[in-house]
Amino acid sequence: MNELDISIHSRTDRPRRTALLQSPAFLGHDTGDHPENAGRLLAIEAELTRRDLRADRPDLPFSAASRSTIERIHDPAYVDLIHQLAGRGGGWLDADTIVQADSVAVAELAAGAAVAAVDAVLDGRIDRAFVLARPPGHHATPTRGMGFCLFNHVAVAAAQALAREMERVAILDWDVHHGNGTQDTFYATDRVLYCSLHQWPLYPGSGQEEDQGSGSGRGFTVNVPLAAGTDDASYLKAFDQRVAPAIDRYRPDLLLISAGFDAHFADPLASLQLTEMGFAALARRAIDLADAHANGRIVALLEGGYDPPALGRSVATVLEQLDERTADEQAAAPRDQGTAQEKESKAGR
Repeated sequence: MNELDISIHSRTDRPRRTALLQSPAFLGHDTGDHPENAGRLLAIEAELTRRDLRADRPDLPFSAASRSTIERIHDPAYVDLIHQLAGRGGGWLDADTIVQADSVAVAELAAGAAVAAVDAVLDGRIDRAFVLARPPGHHATPTRGMGFCLFNHVAVAAAQALAREMERVAILDWDVHHGNGTQDTFYATDRVLYCSLHQWPLYPGSGQEEDQGSGSGRGFTVNVPLAAGTDDASYLKAFDQRVAPAIDRYRPDLLLISAGFDAHFADPLASLQLTEMGFAALARRAIDLADAHANGRIVALLEGGYDPPALGRSVATVLEQLDERTADEQAAAPRDQGTAQEKESKAGR
């Protein structure tokens, strides 16, 4: 298969329309001029509207995750700490991670959206879901928020699936940063396969290839560190050689995606060179794996991506794949022409 093959070969005759879980409340958690700010979601919304990708979506209501649901993943002492910090008007968990008065409520709602998406997919009410929430989550460990993250939403989603008696859950993390929190959460279990492709060395410094799990989880963590400058073809080759075989062997009941878009060449916080077409090809591979093993069940959750225009285009392109829109439908969608200029700009930094 050509690395950038994104042809649609769905196993269903009916068009899929992925549920989008969004809320104006996710514009809260005011971070000012921090790279992780509400403008990220506004850019996504603008691009989805421009491409006419908002209509005909399943309506999927959601509410904040309960404390007991969050404590499947996070230590009660940490949950207490973050609530107390918000109650005092906010503060910083570390040099990168701010908590404002409403931040915990926003993060609880994001976790609740993850739970609702999993429930809807497992109940057969929808085929796929994309949780477009913030703040991101995959750096949050059971005992600590860090790396812009307060609660680990993909881990909460996986825990919900396990509570629903799913035997095997796979997490595909294509954020440019290693999801240390997700890895730590599931490092010693064989019920969750965690696969991460990430730039290395880069924050948070974890995710070396030899980190493969411990105890009954040995072999169920797959880390694929990639050098700065890795482009679409090299990234997808690494996916095909390391990640796809691991997921094929595992045969998950559900595929979760930590869908960060900071591996895009325009992103200011990293140095990989993926394009929107690269993300589309990556999504196509994820769909094929889910179709083969999980009855097509996918829940994607937004993680990073800090160049708003590139983020919006990348999310929209992946959504077109999740919807299994035809090539004609994709070609008819308006496209931004700023990509070449962005690449030239980044090269000149």
